[in-house]
This record gives sequence, C-alpha cells and structure tokens, in this order.
Amino acid sequence: MKKAVVILSGGLDSTTCMGMAQDAGYDVYPITFDYGQRQRREIENARQVAEFYKTASRHKVIALGFLKEFGGSALTDESIEVPPAGESGAVDSDIPVTYVPGRNLLFLSIATSYAETIGAEAIYIGVNALDYSGYPDCRPEFIRKVEEVMALATRVGVEGGPIRIETPLIHWTKAEIIREGMRLGVPYHLTTSCYNGQEEACGVCDSCRLRLKGFDEAGTADPIAYQ
Repeated sequence: MKKAVVILSGGLDSTTCMGMAQDAGYDVYPITFDYGQRQRREIENARQVAEFYKTASRHKVIALGFLKEFGGSALTDESIEVPPAGESGAVDSDIPVTYVPGRNLLFLSIATSYAETIGAEAIYIGVNALDYSGYPDCRPEFIRKVEEVMALATRVGVEGGPIRIETPLIHWTKAEIIREGMRLGVPYHLTTSCYNGQEEACGVCDSCRLRLKGFDEAGTADPIAYQ
C-alpha cells in the first residue's frame, strides 16, 4: 500500500489533511513536532487524532525544544503577547509575530527524512496561503523550492522517484476546508486552533477567529469549546 507522511499539529488544517490522505488511498504516517509551543494542548490533540485514524502505533512526536530557546515568536516566547484578531503584532514588518522562524522548513526536512526511511511517496502539510498570507513559509513558491531541494538531497530523488509535498488546502478558504472535512468525516471535535493553548479556545486570537468564521460560512457549528 502506498504511504504518506502527514505533518499533524492537532489543528483543523492538518487533521483535514489526515482525512484527505487516507481518502486518497494512502497508508498514513503522522508526525507531530513538540517545539515548545505555547499551544501545548495541540500535541495531545494530535495524539487523539492519530488514535481516531488508527495510526497511534506509528505516530511520531519529535522534540524540537531549541525553537523555544531561540524564541522570536509569540508562539514560543512567553514575553511576546499573542495579538488579538486583526492585529499582526509586528512593528516594522507585515509578517505577524506568530510566525515561528524556520518552522515549516525544519518540519519538512525532518518529514522528508522520515518519508524516505519508510518508503513514503508523499508528505502532506496543511499550509494555507489564503488565510495565512503573512507567513513566508506557507507560500506556494516556498513549497516548490523545498521540493526541488528534496529531489537533490535524497537518494530516492537522485534515483528518479522524488518525494512529493502535497498541499491540498493551500488555496482554499476555511469554509471550503471545513466542508471537505465534514464530507470526509474529519474529527474536528478532537482539534484545536487557538494560539493561546488554554483548556478552552480563547475565541479572540487570529487563528480562533478564522476558524469560527470558517465554520459560520460553512453553515455548521464548531464542535469545540470556547471561553
């Protein structure tokens, strides 16, 4: 059976990718990264999602604590506040303070190593250029360049069978993502999107507001609890 690695954060987008990869006929291998993120709850959510898809036995949780030591992001540095919806928090840049420097580059590099080791032909990642246009590592051109490097830097790439990066959500609105997830029976009740990482989602950060707006436009209620 063909295999795919899914970068699973425990959030709405990556969980939708789990459902889409499975629907596409892949034997799914989820990988989650513990990088000292403020939203610690998402790691447990990822475990629950892996259990839902019966992939818990091969779910990898990789420690990248040095990203918290580096700081530089509201998601890893407690001294930087998560801004409310509509505010980037950035002083001299259009890139929001919730951007984690180099995160997706690191994630894809490690996922590539895992994929090559297990013989997977694809990596699914839930990047979205429409809702998160301020993040440089969510752009289509970034994904294309990483694929080029993967083809050059791996044995399978050199031998003519490069690993693909699948980004099925990259141009979709949140409502479109949710509708597709509902069709596939994606367990949104097991997910979290809140940047603040509390027991109940804050409902006011950008990620929460985008999620709530998406469910509203999709014509259905968000199944998770909010403060």
